Amino acid sequence: MSYNTFGREYRFTTWGESHGPALGATVDGTPPGVPLDEAFIQQFLDRRRPGTSKHTTQRREADQVRILSGVFEGLTTGTPIQLMIENTDQRSKDYGEIAQSFRPGHADITYHQKYGVRDYRGGGRSSARETAARVAAGGVALAVLRQMLPDLRITGYMVQMGAMHLDRDRFDRSAIGENPFFLPDATAADAWSDYLDGIRKDQNSVGAAVEVLIEGCPPGLGAPIYAKLDTDLAAAMMSINAVKGVEIGEGMAAAALTGTGNADEIRMGNDGPYFLSNHAGGILGGISSGQDIVVRFSVKPTSSITTPRRSINSRGEEIDLITKGRHDPCVGIRAVPVAEAMAACVILDHLLMDRAQTGGVRGRIG
Repeated sequence: MSYNTFGREYRFTTWGESHGPALGATVDGTPPGVPLDEAFIQQFLDRRRPGTSKHTTQRREADQVRILSGVFEGLTTGTPIQLMIENTDQRSKDYGEIAQSFRPGHADITYHQKYGVRDYRGGGRSSARETAARVAAGGVALAVLRQMLPDLRITGYMVQMGAMHLDRDRFDRSAIGENPFFLPDATAADAWSDYLDGIRKDQNSVGAAVEVLIEGCPPGLGAPIYAKLDTDLAAAMMSINAVKGVEIGEGMAAAALTGTGNADEIRMGNDGPYFLSNHAGGILGGISSGQDIVVRFSVKPTSSITTPRRSINSRGEEIDLITKGRHDPCVGIRAVPVAEAMAACVILDHLLMDRAQTGGVRGRIG
């Protein structure tokens, strides 16, 4: 069995390869009657689109999405929505030399070991190009959430790029869309740019850390034990190319805390209970608490670099390999809109599951 489908009630299946004629997603589980058009989805794809700055791959793709089914007269019909994005700027000749070789840090060797055959052009199915289809599916999810949870807000941003760290005292949400790093600090953008320029000129790449803030999520989403909201958010983020670690709330830093320092104390207010802190990241026992949900993940450095690396070929011969082609010096930058899309898909999936099980009924307090 091949596993290309994500979600339970809100599901999407992605298809296509980096250098094939097109890629896309088949979305199922969308409620009927939701306003949806290509322009709404396109705004999210434009944020992920390659070639938008000198700090990303210079592959020029318009990433124009087409809705082939599931929408009639501007409204979803409740039937599967087929989304297609054509590839228009493939340069497969750049990959001819690695057809029989394995790029260190890439999925080349594991795909070969598992399947015995692989599409070496741009990494084929393992390429981050696949994430365009996820962003399109996330756009559909956001259209539904706009109706079902109008106060919900999902915001991704970079908090680290190699040696560069976000100064949280200077956090400015309005700056996120004003620089190529999705960085919530306009004053630091030039320094980050100079840093990445140096990495790129050294024919190298660098890792990053991305944070996703989910505001306005109601309490009660998620289910014990095997459908925890944080389990599914972590799986969603870990499924993104190059992600190597995921945290919820304090994450790994919780190992240094005591029980008194970590427990989010509760008080009763005029509008119900409220928490005095949010070390849990908005999720308790796998169920949303109504607080802000905070997800953070790390992205490894791009493995495709022009500095020679030691490897082997399919004949088992040892070689030195230079990876040609157009690649992101920091793949974490374009992971930001992908993470937002995956978060939207998870929240919608759990919202629909909760409606099916509880009908939205909640236990009374006070």
